[in-house]
Amino acid sequence: MNRKHIYSGWFLLPAIVVFGIFFLLPMVMSLFFSLTVWDFDSWSFIGLENFRVFFSERTLNVSVLNTLKYAVLTSGLKVVLAFFLALFLNSKIKTKGFLRAVAFFPNLVSTIAVGITFRALMHPSKGIINGALELLGIVGVDWLGNPDIALLSIIITDVWKGVGVATVIYLAGLQSIDRSYYEAASLDGASRWQQIRDITLPLVRPAMNSVIILSFVGGMRSFDLIWAMTSGVPTAATNVIASAVYGQYAAGFYGLATAGNVVMLVLISLIVFPLQKFLISREVQ
Repeated sequence: MNRKHIYSGWFLLPAIVVFGIFFLLPMVMSLFFSLTVWDFDSWSFIGLENFRVFFSERTLNVSVLNTLKYAVLTSGLKVVLAFFLALFLNSKIKTKGFLRAVAFFPNLVSTIAVGITFRALMHPSKGIINGALELLGIVGVDWLGNPDIALLSIIITDVWKGVGVATVIYLAGLQSIDRSYYEAASLDGASRWQQIRDITLPLVRPAMNSVIILSFVGGMRSFDLIWAMTSGVPTAATNVIASAVYGQYAAGFYGLATAGNVVMLVLISLIVFPLQKFLISREVQ
């Protein structure tokens, strides 16, 4: 019997139907309605006008740059911090089980709850953070009201919440490395840093690549934490594509909002697919 024909191609039909209904069809409809002015009763075709408006309005086009900043910084910080945190939690410490639970705990809390909590903590006059700084003789700042640092404040909060998941992924990668590599390196006189550089980093690269892709895509799509902390203000300094899209939907500009969704889809696709291919090519075979 030819093993290639044991299973019929009809087994793929349910998956194809689900994929078509819940992914392909909405994507095609979004592409179409991004070229129109529409509401729930009618639509009219206007070509690329929605995209022209999206990139000409400052409050909208600045969201693209903010989204890229947010995704790159949150992803980069999670990749680095989670790696060293995972190294520490993978070492021979007695309380590593408890510390792993503590590191993962922020991810269990609702994103909206985290946003509201940190908005209170970062309040310029009543927040605990500025209160603690004043006790140290340091003048507090308006963490979420200052356009120069508002986005960075949200990025720090996002990293605090998401670094636990990245750490768990790293831990899985670290625990899959054969200990004999380290034993052989120790016999050869390799230092701890040399072992990390020449053994750990190459062999943990698949886990690192997963962290990079997941955190970057999550950063590109982020909305709930940002909206809970600032609602896109001050002066659109924390406005990202997702919050800009939400604002346009809320204002009734459905075609413009749909165009924003298409911009996000295209932007993520243009960055993530080549990035994933590059990262996979650098993995140890």
